[in-house]
Amino acid sequence: MRRLPALTAASALTAAALVLTACTDASQQTAGDAATDEASAEASFDPSTIEADEEIAAMLPTEIAEKGTLSVGSDTAYAPAEFIDVDGKTPVGFDIDMVTAVAAVLGLEAEVQSAAFDGIIPAIGSKYDLGVSAFTITDDRTAQANMISYAVAGSQFGVAAGNPEDFDPESLCGSTIGVQTSTIQDEELTAATEDCEKDGEEPIELVRYESQADVTTNLVGGKLQAMYADSPITAYAVEQTAGEVETVGEINDAAPYGIVVAQDDKELTEAVQAAVQKLIDEGTLEEIFAGWGSEDVVVDEAELNPAE
Repeated sequence: MRRLPALTAASALTAAALVLTACTDASQQTAGDAATDEASAEASFDPSTIEADEEIAAMLPTEIAEKGTLSVGSDTAYAPAEFIDVDGKTPVGFDIDMVTAVAAVLGLEAEVQSAAFDGIIPAIGSKYDLGVSAFTITDDRTAQANMISYAVAGSQFGVAAGNPEDFDPESLCGSTIGVQTSTIQDEELTAATEDCEKDGEEPIELVRYESQADVTTNLVGGKLQAMYADSPITAYAVEQTAGEVETVGEINDAAPYGIVVAQDDKELTEAVQAAVQKLIDEGTLEEIFAGWGSEDVVVDEAELNPAE
């Protein structure tokens, strides 16, 4: 949820293909889903293995330390980054495990609240202490809030197995493509279809869905020629549908994900940054992401507001 680069700037992400095996709840199951109903807790991180770091915890603002919790806004409809478990109520995913571990380092508990994606950043510092929702770090976003990097991902197209519509990621005009509403891919393709019209070509028929699972379902059901999402999400769709979806084209425009913190909260920003760096240095963050088949996306340094 993602980033705002030019669609034509295709820079391949060199990370290995992601094999993502957890499954969603019934409302998020995709058509043709061959994944078993194994509890996604198998990939979930156990926060009891993390001990609080007293030095880092001492960096927290007094009100957060006394509260004992971090309120976290997350759009829990973007598997495998953040989604609802098979019990229908528990948030799971690599972002959820990551922020749970960050909270544990700080001697706190993470309270993840499901929220509309585009409403999270405006509510940071008031409703939420942190935002964690596969937010790609962009200059527009760092103008509104602080963002601490922890992983890198790009965007990738997916098509039905065998690409029956002969979708060409290098020739988008006139194609029917599904995206999750308000993602960077949504913004990116909106700009691309305007370019199609300026050039006298057919516009892209951009079909928006509130849930990424709905995008995948409609792709498998033949209502779309392609879907466009973050590369880990497209890879997850391939795995979850047992090959009824396949990737096409390269991974575009790799960029970092960031934890969102209020700009005027220097103490919380520095504490969270230190906690993420500790998890990186000790190999814990890589271990967390490995549980979701995504260890290669973890960054080496938890940077504050890296340039786009």
